[in-house]
Amino acid sequence: MEKRWIYSPIPLTETIDDLRKALNINRYLATILVQRGIADFETAKKFFRPSLDHLYDPFLMKDMEKAVARLQKAISANEKILVYGDYDVDGTTSVALVYSYLRSFYSRCDFYIPDRYSEGYGVSEAGIKWAEDNGFTLIVSLDLGIKAADMVTLANIKGIDFIICDHHLPGIEIPNAVAVLDPKRSDCNYPFDELSGCGLGFKLLQAFAKRFREENEIFEYLDLVAVSIASDIVPINGENRILTYFGLQKLNQNPRPGLKALKNIAAIKNELDVSGVVFTLGPRINAAGRVAHARGAVELLISQKEEEANALAEKINIKNDLRREFDLSITEDAIAMIEGDETLRQAKSTVLYKKTWHKGVIGIVAARCVEKYYRPTVILTESNEKITGSARSIKGFDLYGALLHCSDLLEKFGGHRYAAGLTLDPGNLTAFQKRFEEVVSATLTEEMRVPIVEVDSVIPLNVITGKFNNILKQMAPFGPENQKPVFEARNLRVVNSLSSFKDRHLKFLVSQDESIFQTVAFDMIEHYPRLANGDAFKMAFTIEETSYNGITSIQLRAKEIKFE
Repeated sequence: MEKRWIYSPIPLTETIDDLRKALNINRYLATILVQRGIADFETAKKFFRPSLDHLYDPFLMKDMEKAVARLQKAISANEKILVYGDYDVDGTTSVALVYSYLRSFYSRCDFYIPDRYSEGYGVSEAGIKWAEDNGFTLIVSLDLGIKAADMVTLANIKGIDFIICDHHLPGIEIPNAVAVLDPKRSDCNYPFDELSGCGLGFKLLQAFAKRFREENEIFEYLDLVAVSIASDIVPINGENRILTYFGLQKLNQNPRPGLKALKNIAAIKNELDVSGVVFTLGPRINAAGRVAHARGAVELLISQKEEEANALAEKINIKNDLRREFDLSITEDAIAMIEGDETLRQAKSTVLYKKTWHKGVIGIVAARCVEKYYRPTVILTESNEKITGSARSIKGFDLYGALLHCSDLLEKFGGHRYAAGLTLDPGNLTAFQKRFEEVVSATLTEEMRVPIVEVDSVIPLNVITGKFNNILKQMAPFGPENQKPVFEARNLRVVNSLSSFKDRHLKFLVSQDESIFQTVAFDMIEHYPRLANGDAFKMAFTIEETSYNGITSIQLRAKEIKFE
């Protein structure tokens, strides 16, 4: 599917020149920085030299004083504290963070992760009952709870208080908890509202440590925070950039035993960046809760001895292999359903249901279907006599808004513009499929149906030097809202050494005037004949480093090729 190229707006020449002179860099680098809101020396200094001193005061968050006071009261009164979190990467890292920190000086605490299959997402009645039966009087919920007003009320009746740490959008009713920490609350003036769930847990501990212990203690847990930020696909700007920057340092230099064991079992040799976490550590941590119970992931992340961590990592890796098998087989099944039905092939959306599909991987399958067909997708299966599923969207289409239009057919749903979960009664399946397709058809424009490549700047290849690349590398960590810069170069040709590998990918030397660079182009085998013919082309690409026999060189990674 040919992609649409979108170009970032070119800032004012005067602004670019001022920054270029202030930083002594070329205009192409200055342009990229201004496009990202970095337009003066002081802003650039903060961007290129992150500092933990730049983290916001946690007490700026609404209810933080109440949360810290209640936590200290529980510790002083020797109450039992339950750390309660979601079963995904963000939830399990959150629980590992808060539980590990509390356990380092207070023994009367435990953790609880709901079962994906028997309890589902959020605070469950079974979880409240377990807390009551085991004598807990304070629950700290992480990465969930903002829509659990009924469960918080139930807990209050049973004499259990709640501190909620959640980064999801609140509903109409804020739960009647002792404290509700959520920067997305309309009445919260915290300066940054895109923290991960684990990031919010970190802010709670930062506030507690500032008031009652040593703040530096909590920086030892930043590797967990970085894994959560990367895996939960939250923006890598503002406070998240600082937390990720120092968290990746910890992860690469001195990770906790559980993460070290995961790195070893994934055979990670090079330094991990955000993308590396997303594709290696994240899926393995997630796998525990997808094919079994996520408690195993927390046990790994809180382990303190390498021998124990290695054994737990091995178990999780086996679950990840099983998750991969489910994922591939269900994806093949879904694609066969679409290809075998003319109506499904021509539809503007994809809504598929099969009662035997594994609930733990349908979100991954939805994402894979979006990759192949590029349209809003809902993958559904059966769970506890209900139909439950995961939805994924495409650039520019508001998935949550579409589900709102179907809300009368759904028992519950939640999420955001690009990803959501939903549950419905089996009797409403056909009506939901029809309604969702109608809503998508009415709002999805032809332009939205074409995948895009976002280009930051058009450059000549001769500006790509070691110094140029060194400055680019300092713009990391890359991720949402601070993506790795994408460049375009024109009037290019292949010189010699065109080869294919794995029958899908290409490697070649690209030239423009006197400049020549090694280039790799994944999943672009269809361009082989014209490249071999010497046809001129333009290319959107990123710049990376590659090492061979101890020698490091610059390599271009093609994102899209168009012949001129």
